[in-house]
Amino acid sequence: MRLASSCPFCRSPAPTSQMEGEIIFREMNRLEMNDPVALGKVGVQCHKEGDYNGAFEYWTKATELGSVQAHYQLSIMYQLGQGVEIDKKKQVYHLEQAAIAGHAAARFNLGCMERDNRHAARAAKHFIIAAKQGDDKSLAHLDLFYQNGIVSLDDFAATLRAHQDAVDATKSPDREEAMANRRA
Repeated sequence: MRLASSCPFCRSPAPTSQMEGEIIFREMNRLEMNDPVALGKVGVQCHKEGDYNGAFEYWTKATELGSVQAHYQLSIMYQLGQGVEIDKKKQVYHLEQAAIAGHAAARFNLGCMERDNRHAARAAKHFIIAAKQGDDKSLAHLDLFYQNGIVSLDDFAATLRAHQDAVDATKSPDREEAMANRRA
């Protein structure tokens, strides 16, 4: 790819239409305004391209601006050692920040860590919170905890009802159409 036919900022192909150019212009403006969502998106793109240092930089800036998803992404980088040294303390810090802000996958990961450290009661609490947010993996873990007597029937049933309510709350014809289009 020639340099003249790609964006000097993100290295993606130059826009082929005025509409594409307008979208890129808006995204660049959002980056200049320090929009944490835009910074997070660029971090994802860097990560996909294997530019872990770039991803780390964008996600760190996004966390400073309040991005919950960026905290979660940084926790994964610290877990896997992608562009950073493996660091359990920093991994847990970013997972906790994301979980406190309502990130269900971060809460699930904290539950798994507690389970692996043989803290079943703490793990169950994390799984209950995540399942009540609609996280299916947490519900599956709670089912196993119930079967092994770690979680009571009342707690499991209440969590199951809350999980179903959370899942139902996210259903809409528009969302289902978008998901069908995404799969196609």
